[in-house]
Order: sequence, then C-alpha cells, then structure tokens
Amino acid sequence: MDSSVRPMKEDDLEAIMKIEHASFPTPWSQRSFESELRDNEYARYFCLLDQNKVIGYMGIWFILEEGHITNVAIAPEHRGRRLGEFMMRTIMRQMLSEGMERMTLEVRESNLSAQRLYERLGFVMAGRRKGYYSDNQEDALIMWVELDSLDAKA
Repeated sequence: MDSSVRPMKEDDLEAIMKIEHASFPTPWSQRSFESELRDNEYARYFCLLDQNKVIGYMGIWFILEEGHITNVAIAPEHRGRRLGEFMMRTIMRQMLSEGMERMTLEVRESNLSAQRLYERLGFVMAGRRKGYYSDNQEDALIMWVELDSLDAKA
C-alpha cells in the first residue's frame, strides 16, 4: 500500500469537492471547506493520499480534549480496501499524541458499512439525533471512542 495521510491544503479542494459530491446527498460547498481551513481555529482537516493522489479526507474539530469528526469520505472507486480505516487510525493516533482523549461523530442510521468501520475502530453508540439529516430527516447515531484504547483495537 502506497498510502499516506497529511494535512489538507486549499490546493486539495478540487479533488476534495469531487469526493464530497460523490459521497453525500447534501455535500458541503467549497466555500465551507475554505472557511474551515482559513478561519476555524479548532478545525483540523486531513487528506488520504494513494500514490500522491487525494482519494479521501477527514475533518475534526479539536476542542479541549475532544474531537468532533465533521466528515469522512473516500472516493467511491477506492472504497472496500480498508483505506478509510487506515486514514482514521493514522489520524486518531496523531490526535492522541497531541492530547485528544476521545472522539465523537454522527452517522446515518442506514449507513451500516460506516458503522462497522467505526465499531472496528472502537466507537460505541451513545445516542441518537432524531431527524438529523436535512435531506430525508433520517436519524443520526452518535458514536464515541476513548482514544487511550486505540492500541488494543489495532
């Protein structure tokens, strides 16, 4: 595997937007990503590279000792190869080394493949947000992971 993870740059946004639009029914705008990268002091965004090409990304808001994962996506043609798991494990370890203690995220109730990935990473369901997704009013499952348990889950 010739994959790596690095911080996202504005130059990555053309590739990010293609992945975003292919991955989500209500994609973020390029302006939203630009604002996150330029203006949000809590935001940390990362790119997954495969042979130096951006094929995925993950965003986190790092507030106190907690990380709220804002988005995770892998280009459709690269899914099913555990690259999302590689990216998330890499970022989770880095965030642990920088003082983050736990992470949370919301996932569509119908997105079983994402839920399985998060469970492999140690996330557990902690609640539900009724009607969270504006496109179809689907519920979101709230999941949490304690990062100090990371190595046991590797």
